[in-house]
Amino acid sequence: MAGGQGRVLELAVLGSLHETPLHGYELRKRLNALLGMFRAFSYGSLYPCLRSLLARGLIAEEQPAPNAIVGGRSKIVYKLTAEGKERLQELLTQAGPSAWEDESFGVHFAFFRHTEAEVRLRILEGRRSRLEERLDAVRTALARTAERLDSYTLELQRHGLESVEREVRWLNELIATERRASAEERPERDTTSTDE
Repeated sequence: MAGGQGRVLELAVLGSLHETPLHGYELRKRLNALLGMFRAFSYGSLYPCLRSLLARGLIAEEQPAPNAIVGGRSKIVYKLTAEGKERLQELLTQAGPSAWEDESFGVHFAFFRHTEAEVRLRILEGRRSRLEERLDAVRTALARTAERLDSYTLELQRHGLESVEREVRWLNELIATERRASAEERPERDTTSTDE
């Protein structure tokens, strides 16, 4: 599975199977709910991804009992292996620029409950930094071209700008919350280590 999009789908599949074993249809529905919010999800990419994960030993197929087959079709259930859990943890610790991008940030964020606080904070700060760069570029371009744009295009540009500004404010709140939680945990760790 090459490239960033393959890694995003791999993370989404492994993270979803970490929650519970699923058959293909349930997994498709869950991924559509998860990835659909952030980018278009191609069903054609799911089954090649599952085959790759099976071949690498990251997931396993579980055949249903013969008496559990309904309507003549058996539904193969996919579940995470120990190696799959390790790979998921590896993917969840990656906090570099690829985790900040539009297509992967949402998926990383969806599995933050399984991600270490320090990594969560790096991803949030990286995402904010990326969006602030984008804001600067859009503001500069808008200032240069505003007089040449028709009113509809100008409104579209303003709408995009407001959306990014809103996300930056949201990220600021999340970062502040993460830092507060981290600061509250630190004194507890300090006192428990000195009490021993």
